[in-house]
Amino acid sequence: MVITPPLNRLRRGLIILGATIVVAVCAHKWLSGGTWLDALYMVVITVSSVGYTETSQLSPGLQLFFILLILIGMSAVGYTLGGLLQLITAGEIQRALELRRMSRNISQLSGHMILCGYGRMGQILASELARQQQPLVVLERDHGRAAECEAAGFLTINGDATEESQLVEAGIERAKSLVAALPSDADCVFITLTARNLNSRLQIISRAEHRSSQKKLVQAGADRVVMPASIGAQRIATMLTRPSTVELFELVIDRTQLEVEVDELTLSPNSQLVGSNAKELDARRRTGLLIVAIKLSGEARAEQPAKMMFNPDPEYRFAAGDTLIVMGAVQDIARFREQYGLR
Repeated sequence: MVITPPLNRLRRGLIILGATIVVAVCAHKWLSGGTWLDALYMVVITVSSVGYTETSQLSPGLQLFFILLILIGMSAVGYTLGGLLQLITAGEIQRALELRRMSRNISQLSGHMILCGYGRMGQILASELARQQQPLVVLERDHGRAAECEAAGFLTINGDATEESQLVEAGIERAKSLVAALPSDADCVFITLTARNLNSRLQIISRAEHRSSQKKLVQAGADRVVMPASIGAQRIATMLTRPSTVELFELVIDRTQLEVEVDELTLSPNSQLVGSNAKELDARRRTGLLIVAIKLSGEARAEQPAKMMFNPDPEYRFAAGDTLIVMGAVQDIARFREQYGLR
């Protein structure tokens, strides 16, 4: 037995009712020879079951016509009202309003992140981004997981991320980055290719299960490719050979035990730090922060042999576009950002 969805039933009922009224008005006008207003009046009071006293004065043809109209009209009204009641009972009106609100919130986002896939990896990633208060839109094709994602408080689109229209609905033209976290390498390649065509400035990070897919993803436009199996194996090897190092990084990642994190701060052209050096900044004594490394800007790289400078030379003078990678207490990093106007 096929159950008609409430929205379809309501739409179909309204179409049938509208068609019945139009046909009935035209038929009454033709049979009675009266005005269009008279015809509309008679049809409306008939279908609405208000009734009228003119029945005894009608011709047999009109009487038969209105008998048929009453049967068809009341059936159409009953069908439509049934669909409306089913719609209310099923909560689809509330659902439609929720979808409209979510669509409006997504349309107002800019510089946000798009996560394709809310599986095991996607759930952990979404929670971490939420902890860091990063604006996020999740695309998930599975109805059950999409409902879980929405219940967790994320802006969610229940759709296929491989479809261009779904990426556009997620605001890909305004997004800052996209993560393809689907288990299928073919889907991730297709998403990467489509996303890169839609937004050439987008940062794209993709998951890959097979090493052979890594090159394809880069060719499709991915900036970074992450292989969970490879990373997991490397992590286990590090646990076996350098357990204290792993413990330190786990404490940094899990801030519930140690309020310390590693963060990156990019210097804008008008930053107070541009032109100064690490020795003058004396970040460790003044702010309690440790400058672990500096990702050099394009201008600075022209004079340096490497893109990343670890344990930077105290005499190195910061340039606009440099990114300082610092380690320290969360509150110290926040204070440092505010003091020097960093992002």
